[in-house]
Amino acid sequence: MDKHYLSPLFAPQSVAVFAGQADDPASLTPQARALHQALAAQHYSGALRLLNIHTSSGTLADLVQSRADLAVIALPAPDVAAAIELAGRMACRSALLMTSGIGAEQADAFKKAARQAGVHLLGPNSMGLQRPHSQLNASVLGPLAASGSLALVSQSGALTSSMLDWARNNAVGFSSVVSLGSHTAVDIADVLDFLAFDPQTRSIVVYMEGITNARRFMSSLRSAAHAKPVVILKSGRQPAGNEAAQTHSAATVGSDDVFDAALRRAGAVRVRSFVQLFSAAKCLASRYRPVGRRLAVITNGGGPGVLAADWINEISLELGKLSPEAAAELKPRLPELASLSDLVDLSEEANADHFKAAIHAAGADRRIDGVLAIFSPKPGVDSIEVAQALVDANRTVDKPLLSCWMGDTSVAAGRAVLKDAAIPTFRTPEAAVGAFGNIASFAENQLLLQQTPPPLSALAKPDIDAARLVIENVLAERRKVLTEMESKTLLSAFHIPVTQTVLARHANEAMMIAMQLGFPVALKIDSPDISHKSDVQGVVLDIKTGASARDAYEDMLDRVRRLRPQARINGVTVQKMARHRRGREINIGLVTDDPFGPVIVFGAGGTMIELINDRAMELPPLNQFLARRLIDRSRIAEALAEWRGASAVDREALEQVLLRVSEMVCELPQLREMDINPIIVDESGAVAVDARIVVDSAPPVLGGHPGRPSGHYSHLAILPYPSRHEQVWPLGGGGEFTVRPVHTDDAQMLQTLVQGLSSESRYFRFASALTELPPSMLARFTLIDYDREMALVAVLKERHVGDDGEPVQTERIIGVSRYITNPDQSSCEFSLLVADDYAGKGVGSRLMESIMEVAREKGLSEIIGLVLAHNRGMLKRMKGLGFAVKPFPEDPDFKLVTRSL
Repeated sequence: MDKHYLSPLFAPQSVAVFAGQADDPASLTPQARALHQALAAQHYSGALRLLNIHTSSGTLADLVQSRADLAVIALPAPDVAAAIELAGRMACRSALLMTSGIGAEQADAFKKAARQAGVHLLGPNSMGLQRPHSQLNASVLGPLAASGSLALVSQSGALTSSMLDWARNNAVGFSSVVSLGSHTAVDIADVLDFLAFDPQTRSIVVYMEGITNARRFMSSLRSAAHAKPVVILKSGRQPAGNEAAQTHSAATVGSDDVFDAALRRAGAVRVRSFVQLFSAAKCLASRYRPVGRRLAVITNGGGPGVLAADWINEISLELGKLSPEAAAELKPRLPELASLSDLVDLSEEANADHFKAAIHAAGADRRIDGVLAIFSPKPGVDSIEVAQALVDANRTVDKPLLSCWMGDTSVAAGRAVLKDAAIPTFRTPEAAVGAFGNIASFAENQLLLQQTPPPLSALAKPDIDAARLVIENVLAERRKVLTEMESKTLLSAFHIPVTQTVLARHANEAMMIAMQLGFPVALKIDSPDISHKSDVQGVVLDIKTGASARDAYEDMLDRVRRLRPQARINGVTVQKMARHRRGREINIGLVTDDPFGPVIVFGAGGTMIELINDRAMELPPLNQFLARRLIDRSRIAEALAEWRGASAVDREALEQVLLRVSEMVCELPQLREMDINPIIVDESGAVAVDARIVVDSAPPVLGGHPGRPSGHYSHLAILPYPSRHEQVWPLGGGGEFTVRPVHTDDAQMLQTLVQGLSSESRYFRFASALTELPPSMLARFTLIDYDREMALVAVLKERHVGDDGEPVQTERIIGVSRYITNPDQSSCEFSLLVADDYAGKGVGSRLMESIMEVAREKGLSEIIGLVLAHNRGMLKRMKGLGFAVKPFPEDPDFKLVTRSL
């Protein structure tokens, strides 16, 4: 578990190359010729062998006795299968297939051959990979990139070459460069998973065009973005709207909107242009820490400062302003004409000392989250000296510092000073502000990333069985669109307040129902074939007498039959008018995206929803924090506060409706589309006036793996927190402890557990002398995809007396068990760690039994682990739990313990 399974592919120690004979260029493919040139130009730090598959059988027998981590294949298509087979016989655990022009059918055959040979296959159609730290250029992407801490992953070979060319001229270095071809076996999710683990990589940039498995992509992206900044540029932005949509929400939400929501929830940053991709990566790598949205602008020219302020407002940032105290202290140290009211305008007389003083003031001010220094060339002012002032100030300023050196020749040397000091520098104020916007987005998205809510909220338990019965009855009738009555029944099952609604099948019945409900009432056409009632004048409001109800019924049926003669009409619903004098109309919807599955939509409601086009969205499941942020991102959020004499609405009631909708989405995978429109919300609460729901019997499976159960929440791109695995167990010697799945809030407790171990215990678990977990490992251990791995923590509640003399209860993690599913998707590898002072009290055995039960539930067939040969206590425990203990062929210092599940 301490070495990633793709390390032989992306960080190989030895490479075997199948690319034909270098001395016979006429027989080589274009990829092979370029590969030979690339390899010859470098001095790879590992072992490199050039092999020929057409060698005599005797020599082949010798070859299979050798070993290599990676096989690089650049042969004609007819020779590829033989090369993959030979790589497997040489015990290569990975292969890079650079052969181009391979279609889907042939690619599947190569993937099958690789699986049979036990080889992880990157390709076909890949333009290769580069690992600058080890001087490996196994690519046709041109010269080897400079060494650095930035990883580049791209689904376009041509764009990868362009990016590397741009990087060479902008002093950008890389830890890894990976070109993913079409139909590749190792995909973008696999690469992200490795880079999250890779110690050489500090930040990741991705160019992508599409994904095939949303759950795996989101899992890997969330893991990577939790450990280090990830910036994504995606092409193929599709227009919003779906012509086949049966609800307002599905008609207004496009796939690119959903992709934005998915990246936001994964903690990554999306950019819109090639240049922004690298500027964002540089900024995040230089100042990797959460910040806010308040950017202070320090300038020696009013015009550039105003441009920056305008763009700050344009992209919804805030202009950071010095506090009155900080401004008063700074003012005497600046030129007489300096202005500190909004911008920090140092005036044209500003020199290096003035810039340094202003940066220190802004850096120390709590009302400011980042600083942008803009320099315009002025007679008698040396741009190099000012740049050096920024470098000096940056050593003590604990906030992102960006620079904009405007001009060209006269400021080029100053820019070079800033680049050498890793201070992001830009040529225009707008570009610099946009780069800070990416940093701010990263900080906000990291908060969303931390949220992994359970499928059900802490509110009253819904009647899930009744809701499922409603859906089953609809599908049994071979319908997909629920009537208004059925839709509101579904909402009621999840305790969403709805207006009382009764179906009338003739005019006199409508009159009697209206009189019983009490006036005023509303009449609405009830038809499975009419998506939007107002389109056929199928809604009549504010009816105040029985006779009016009867007449409105007859008029409505005549009108609808004339406009939609083929529509099936069940009757007309009668409902009490929702009287909210200054209520706001809200729409909460659901769309199902390909490939991300269900997405919850929030915005302004009413009949003009498409025209208003107010749509904020979030992937389920939601908790209160996510629900609140979802509301805040909508345009109607401002109108929910006190507005034009109307009282502020009950935001908590609105948040609860969103939580209930999240529960519906999690527990009812048959849901496809939904509009709850309008929801009337005011200071006294929220009530759903109308609803339309579309279902289907075959939910798309986003989770799970081939060959094993996909689980109840397989339709979700983000697996909910598996609270069902929480259990309380007795502790040997008295007391009790709780076993539950790990979550991100456990990071500090997990660190404390490791720090409190004896040196022997740390060595037994990590086979190293580390005294604490590095941030990347801590992130990897606490934010996990519960579908492919599980970590259970044993939590003990301890009581002690606080500083004020009052009793205080705290929690402590006293043990962790963990498994990660192996690439074969049928077995898993485990680890176990127990605090020294709780060894021998049954904690370790209980954690192992619990983790095996989870693995068994997932359909895994075998659990394995590596134990140091002289860790006799652990080996004894494993035997007691039914594990077989075997030698580990790759390292005699370890024993392999295995057990069937």
